[in-house]
Amino acid sequence: EQLVESGGGWVQPGGSLGLSCVVSGFDISRSVIGWARQARGKGLEWVSGIFADGRTYYKDSVQGRFAVSRDNAKNTVYLQMHNLNTADTAVYYCATQPPGDFAPRADFGFWGEGTQVIVSS
Repeated sequence: EQLVESGGGWVQPGGSLGLSCVVSGFDISRSVIGWARQARGKGLEWVSGIFADGRTYYKDSVQGRFAVSRDNAKNTVYLQMHNLNTADTAVYYCATQPPGDFAPRADFGFWGEGTQVIVSS
């Protein structure tokens, strides 16, 4: 199993970015994929995710600004991020863990290498 994130970069506050998580080795339509992030000096936190049945999860602070989706044919999960602010600056990871209001376990499941998002003026 392999997960590869892309789409990070620099954006000004209020801007948008779209992240992709290309998955190989298993079928995302039958799996849960979570999006986590880690800001410098802080711990991992879940921001979003999509379950096998299509349910989605969003951290309160990103609700209404982020949107998670998937393309089963491409075996890819997306995270569209809008109205970004400096607090969204972090390395973003996709992982094979169910997301929620608890800390991710970096030693559980499969993780991508991450993609850096910088929100700055």
